[in-house]
Amino acid sequence: MRVSPGLDTLWLAKRLVLLLATLLLNACAGLGPGYYWQAAKGQMDMLNKAQPIEAVLADPATTPEMRSRLLLVEQIRSYASRELGLPDNDSYRSYANIGRASVVWNVYANPPLSMQPRTWCPPVVGCVGYLGFFSEADAQKRANELKADGLDTLVGSVPAYSTLGWFPDAVLSTFINWPDASLAELLFHELSHQLIYAKGDTEFNESFASTVEQVGVRRWLTQYGKQDAIAQLARSERMSADFATLVLKHRELLIAIYTGPGSDADKLERKRLQIAAMRAEYQTIKAERWGGVPGYDRWFAQDINNATFASVGFYRGLVPGFMAVLAQQEGDLTKFYAEVRRLAALTPAERRAALKASEAAVAASVAEPGAARSSLGQF
Repeated sequence: MRVSPGLDTLWLAKRLVLLLATLLLNACAGLGPGYYWQAAKGQMDMLNKAQPIEAVLADPATTPEMRSRLLLVEQIRSYASRELGLPDNDSYRSYANIGRASVVWNVYANPPLSMQPRTWCPPVVGCVGYLGFFSEADAQKRANELKADGLDTLVGSVPAYSTLGWFPDAVLSTFINWPDASLAELLFHELSHQLIYAKGDTEFNESFASTVEQVGVRRWLTQYGKQDAIAQLARSERMSADFATLVLKHRELLIAIYTGPGSDADKLERKRLQIAAMRAEYQTIKAERWGGVPGYDRWFAQDINNATFASVGFYRGLVPGFMAVLAQQEGDLTKFYAEVRRLAALTPAERRAALKASEAAVAASVAEPGAARSSLGQF
């Protein structure tokens, strides 16, 4: 088994045995031993394929293009720990060619008249709003079973995931050739999960990591003078913000339908009309704000249901609140992380209330002439 530099093989083997034993002993979490076995087997395969980046760079068979990408990864990885305060460990110091387009496929499921996602509670990570499979066929099979139970479902392709520090996460062939900014965003995002993780709160964790990736990539591009990439990132961020605003707005409108009066049949029809209205609004935004650029055509072409909304909400729903907390700390990431750790110790409801309060406070301060503008501008 090839492991990252500095890792002891016996330690790694013990870690794998401990993880597998923990998973199998906790099969009562609503997931059978088969699910845990495929998870452990998939992780073992990732570790087995990983090679230290130094070894890949030293290999004469490594192409110039791959050498360039891996050198960029080393630059991004060093920046993440040095400038962003993200963990300085063996993660993303190895490379694995896994021979497929995705590393895992996540299954999301929601009741047809609720935005509250179905959750599962495996050990280690706590309750999460999705199930991860290392086989697309296995993911689709589980989604079909959930759909047969009357749930809205989604199978989402995932290029990377975090083991939360249990193992050294590798740079994968699934994302090594992404544009520079996207590659940096992904590494910053996944390392953020190792820094702070609130067990059982998917939206909090993913929104925090999304905040760090957004702030981190802009600072990284600025420091290294990548002006063209900065301009491209600004356009991408505007489109992403428009998309998130649109989807989250219609998610709230759907929640109002689900919790309001009327029969289930009436609510399902109004749900269909609401989703159609969102699709129409997207076409208007694309034409009037994006100059016809088809940024999210593939997302809107799929079967949109409550599980689709949930997959977006996990990553975007609390970002405005986290951005407000960062603004209150005047962009100081060390202070920001300390505040997020404090929030992570609260209950989910208390976390959301605190984030909303920060968002409201920053909005009020910005509304005052000259107030808080300097701290907000640097993000």
